[in-house]
Amino acid sequence: MIALPPVTSEGHLREAFGCFPSGVTAVCALIDGVPRGMAASSFTSVSLSPPLVSICIQRTSSTWPLLRARPRLGLSVLAEGQDDACLSLSARGGDRFRDVEWEPGPDDSVFISGSSAWLECSPHAEVPAGDHVIALLRIHRVRTAGTPPLVFHGSRFRRLAAV
Repeated sequence: MIALPPVTSEGHLREAFGCFPSGVTAVCALIDGVPRGMAASSFTSVSLSPPLVSICIQRTSSTWPLLRARPRLGLSVLAEGQDDACLSLSARGGDRFRDVEWEPGPDDSVFISGSSAWLECSPHAEVPAGDHVIALLRIHRVRTAGTPPLVFHGSRFRRLAAV
């Protein structure tokens, strides 16, 4: 039988979570004419009918309370090579959009230029989950670009290998 040691720290748990690669998204909207948004790597497709996706957000986020009140959100699946945009959108302070190219969408949604996919969403529901909130977003419109996604694995950005 395999022996599994108990979780001893958040770092230990982060190491285990880092064994699973994930894509990286940006969730953005215009608020009072200014683009606001954040990066979210805990993105999952949830349902085809109704069309739903989910993201996980730290309860301490100061950006999510602003975004959740918007009628529409732009969710961009970041593409390989958009490492700097991801880091900028993950920053705790300053102008997250200073060096990030973006495009306005319907109803004040905001999309990151050059992404792999764009989903126009609206907040659907939230589920408390420990130190995070799972936000379910309903998809209204979608467009794909056919470019490889940005992948986060082992605390680093990676590229998918062509086989």
